[in-house]
Amino acid sequence: MTDTDTTTGDPEAAVTLDTSGLLCPLPVYKAALALKSLEPGQVLELICTDRGSLEDIPAMARQRGDILTRSDDRGGTQVFWIEKGAGR
Repeated sequence: MTDTDTTTGDPEAAVTLDTSGLLCPLPVYKAALALKSLEPGQVLELICTDRGSLEDIPAMARQRGDILTRSDDRGGTQVFWIEKGAGR
């Protein structure tokens, strides 16, 4: 279960990675590297501006066995909260 930041309502992240301005596949690549450093159950908050991330990040999470706990499309910015799964 993911804790929630009571000030913003967003899931509490162990690490925040801002990939604003990068085009896919770089956000996916950098997210995979960041997730590799986390323990299972910890959450990565990923900020992207590439619209391709709306499909690429959920696919990456599924393929890695991680859990996309929430995503938020904030106009030109997408924010994803990915919980590291036990598999990797």
